[in-house]
Amino acid sequence: MRFLSMVRIKEGTGQQPSERLMNEMGKLIDEMTKAGVLLDTAGLRPTSEGARVKLSGGKTSVVDGPFTESKEVVGGYAILNAASMQEAIELTHRFLLVHGDEWELDCEVRQLEEPDFSACGQEA
Repeated sequence: MRFLSMVRIKEGTGQQPSERLMNEMGKLIDEMTKAGVLLDTAGLRPTSEGARVKLSGGKTSVVDGPFTESKEVVGGYAILNAASMQEAIELTHRFLLVHGDEWELDCEVRQLEEPDFSACGQEA
């Protein structure tokens, strides 16, 4: 099963990853990738460089960032390959611990919905 672990951050604090954090995170990413449990991961650019595309009443609109109504935003993600929600939580726990006590983060872990589209459009 695949899971998405979304790292939530408080944007605008100016906090930058230390060299120690980058080295430790690199080791963890390498280890988890080789083990086949980390499928993809990345940090996200600030909301000031992003946009929100909204659909309402059949019409779309675009709002450029930053998004002032957001106190916490998704600052990064990891796509995990795990046998259970508990295993995905344990893998996410390892990501958080690498940050040490100078960071305040939380992650939302959710299983990816993986519908089977192979039967779509086929006659029964």
